[in-house]
Amino acid sequence: MPNTFFFERHHDILINVPPDVVFDYVTNPNSWPEWLAASHHIDSPDRPLGTGDEFQEKWHTRSGETVLNWIVTSAERPTIWIGETEAPFLGPIIVRYDFEAAGPFDEKNQATRYRRNVTNPTRPKPPTEDMVQRFDEEAVIGLSNIKSLLENRDTG
Repeated sequence: MPNTFFFERHHDILINVPPDVVFDYVTNPNSWPEWLAASHHIDSPDRPLGTGDEFQEKWHTRSGETVLNWIVTSAERPTIWIGETEAPFLGPIIVRYDFEAAGPFDEKNQATRYRRNVTNPTRPKPPTEDMVQRFDEEAVIGLSNIKSLLENRDTG
């Protein structure tokens, strides 16, 4: 069996909207191109996806476009969502979103601690330091985009 490499990154952010709002937004893959630079086209129902749902994502990479076929392996609104796919150059990819009430941000609403965990359990090659740095930078931008989009939404 060829050598493979485990890769995992965690990122989180505090968002001043309730957990169900964050959950419904990020678990609808049609929102991904709004906050995730690499994701530029989604073929999916326009709703939060549940366990067993499948969708397709077109993803930008340095070497061109890649099509990812996803399946949702777990969805427990509004606390956890897990999706899995496979990329020929990365192997399996597992994305896990966790949502935790983080105390009130005003007299009526809870804030949300949103955590995004990405795992490549069997990468064919280890990532370079530059790849890890770019991944982390893109994740911080993506989470900041979610925070900004949700906190500045017109709720009227």
